[in-house]
Amino acid sequence: MAAVDSDVILRTVGLTKRYGRLTALDDLDLEVRRGRVYGFLGPNGAGKTTAISLMLGLVRPSGGHVEIFGLDCRTHLSEALHRTGAILEGQAYYPLLSGRENLRVWSALSDGVAEQRMDQMLDLVGLGSRSGDKVRTYSQGMKQRLGLAAALLHDPELLVLDEPTNGLDPAGMREFRDLIKELGRRGKTVFVSSHLLSEVEQMCDDVGIVKGGHLLTQGPVATLLRRGEALEMQVTDPDRAVQVLQGLPWVNGVKREDRRLIVEAPRERAAELSRALAEQQIYLAELRPHEG
Repeated sequence: MAAVDSDVILRTVGLTKRYGRLTALDDLDLEVRRGRVYGFLGPNGAGKTTAISLMLGLVRPSGGHVEIFGLDCRTHLSEALHRTGAILEGQAYYPLLSGRENLRVWSALSDGVAEQRMDQMLDLVGLGSRSGDKVRTYSQGMKQRLGLAAALLHDPELLVLDEPTNGLDPAGMREFRDLIKELGRRGKTVFVSSHLLSEVEQMCDDVGIVKGGHLLTQGPVATLLRRGEALEMQVTDPDRAVQVLQGLPWVNGVKREDRRLIVEAPRERAAELSRALAEQQIYLAELRPHEG
């Protein structure tokens, strides 16, 4: 039997969901590691909500399975979810109750928590001063933050968030993004879906890109989301230039076409790239963004 990697908090193995002839999710294999904020990025209809519903046991898979904390959710779902908090898209609230009263209701549905814990979570999400106001007076961003407070009540090790910034204005998105980053700094493991590339870039450590129910790729945000950017150049010494460029940590690859080089690197690094070559007495005849 293969050893279990205790650093992997959430894993899907061949996860598949079909609705009749429609395949909503096809053979999904992903890993979310401890203490990381993992962005699940894809357009609407890509299979993100289906994947999350399968992870939380809300629907049954057509194939494959989910593991949370090394537990196979086919047999240990309740135990795994006891250590997991979640916000689902379209989460319901009690509009005529206050924020605090909503937390009391959600708490009573499970094991219950102390009032002090509720205060701490309301303060964490920035709702301490509005906790006595009816939820119908809350903005959409405030409702999302209330949902996050509810998800955190039992101090879960894993948070699963389905499009938490959907429908928020720019200020609300920024506030929620900052909360997610703060939770990451506190050691929480967060799985968050989004269709917005900019949001994932700003708040996540790792990203999985899904389209049409297929996972296209996954890896660190710092390299994966910049992989498509490239610079095109002509230099005085192409052979030595390739060696210099391949030694730069932010260069993902170099392709030579005669005296022309295609350098896979963020475009804002162009000046640094030029300096690195000049230090080795290699000079640019041309440098421009590569469109290809």
